[in-house]
Amino acid sequence: MIKTLNFRPLSHTSALRKIVITSMLSATVAMSGCSLLSVYKIDLPQGTAITQNQAQKLQVGMNQNQVLYTLGSPAIRDTLEPKRWDYIYDYKAGTEGSRKGIADVKNASQHLVVYFDDNGLVTRIEGIESLPAS
Repeated sequence: MIKTLNFRPLSHTSALRKIVITSMLSATVAMSGCSLLSVYKIDLPQGTAITQNQAQKLQVGMNQNQVLYTLGSPAIRDTLEPKRWDYIYDYKAGTEGSRKGIADVKNASQHLVVYFDDNGLVTRIEGIESLPAS
């Protein structure tokens, strides 16, 4: 025996409620792609931000502690080359950086290299020209 389905007619308020709920859900989904409802993104600085003014305080003959005091910790202290310190800086602007118009710094374009001798004294400094002036 085959049973037939009997549909009850919807009441006016029930149909209106379903239309309102459906349209509100559709509007919410449609607006989720709008910039007003976008997720806040943080600014992402990586490494040590150094200016040319700071780097020009370095002098050949300074010891490692003086370099640490002047510039801070290097981004890379290679165990295979302990006489070389690399200061690398990258920056990805988030929501606040984009609002202020701060440009991204990519691919380690700001890269300072400090070389030391066996006694831990600075022998050579490279990359000062790649750093921002201020």
